[in-house]
This record gives sequence, structure tokens and C-alpha cells, in this order.
Amino acid sequence: MKAMNNMRNIKKALSAKQREELLAGVKARFEKNLNRHQGLDWAQVQAKLEANAEKLWSLQEMERTGGEPDVVGQDKKTGEYVFYDCSAETPKGRTSVCYDREGLESRKEHRPKNTAMDMAASMGIELLTEGQYLELQKLGEFDAKTSSWVRTPADIRELGGALYGERRYGRVFTGHNGAQSYYGARAFRGSLRC
Repeated sequence: MKAMNNMRNIKKALSAKQREELLAGVKARFEKNLNRHQGLDWAQVQAKLEANAEKLWSLQEMERTGGEPDVVGQDKKTGEYVFYDCSAETPKGRTSVCYDREGLESRKEHRPKNTAMDMAASMGIELLTEGQYLELQKLGEFDAKTSSWVRTPADIRELGGALYGERRYGRVFTGHNGAQSYYGARAFRGSLRC
């Protein structure tokens, strides 16, 4: 068990060069989009990230899959910084996925390779809730040509549905599909707390 945990930790560690490149890119995004995190200081955000290698690895996964993560706030109770995927359109490296494993298993044919929930878990992040998705849309215009799965309440999921969000006609909409659905223009947006 201990050896397995050590392997997981090794897998989730970035090289010094990867850390440097990631932090430089996220810092540049932070400075370019100050409206998303007014009153927050990059040096403090960076210190938190550097103190938590696993969170830094998760942030790298968000970046690697096209999420363009950025700080969108700080939890007043815990002091944690909150990152959301802030790419203009749904992250390209996460498209064509069913909502969850149950949805994928219910497909008789043309199964995608992955699910939004499984992918997020493997990255160490959470899907945005509907409320978080609406908060994100107040910070800019996202998903004008695409859509993103959002974390679906249990009562809806029990009935076979899953929720997604998108922006059309100058408004933000939440829609629903069967959890087994997948589209080339739909991925998911995640959040990370550090």
C-alpha cells in the first residue's frame, strides 16, 4: 500500500522546469485578467501552489487539457484560492465524453473513451456546479460556441439526466441531456482549491 501511494505521488510530481513554465503561464494569465480576482496577490497564490505539489500537478492537468485555469476567488473561511477553467470555449482536451461512468456503460454502441466525472477525478479537480458555472459567466463570455457539462444534482442524475451550460444569444443557459450523450463541442469545466 505504501509503495502504491509513493508511485501515485511520483506520478503527480512536476519537474522543476514544468513547475517554472506552469507558474509563469498562470501568472501571466492572472496579471492579464485582474477583473477575475480583484484584491488578490499573485505572490501569495504562488506560495500556496509551491507548497502543494499535488495541487500544482492538478493545475498542470487543467492547463494541459486546454482549460486555461485562473484564480477566481479565495475562500474566506479556509483561505484556499479557487481556480476555474477560464478558456473561452470548453477545454479541447476533454471533449466527446459522457457525463459519468453509468452513462457510458448504458451506451450499447459508439462508446467514448472516457467520462467527465472520471476524467475530473483523475486530474484531481471537481466539475463546476451550476452555480459556479453562472459565477464564471459573470467574469466574461464563455462557451459561446461550445457547452460544458456541470455537476448534476443527484435527483436529476437518478432520473438519467445530466446538466450542461452554454452562452447563446447574449444569455447563459443550463440545459439537460441523457448522461450517456457526448458531443465534439462539449467537455467540462473544473475547479481546484489550493
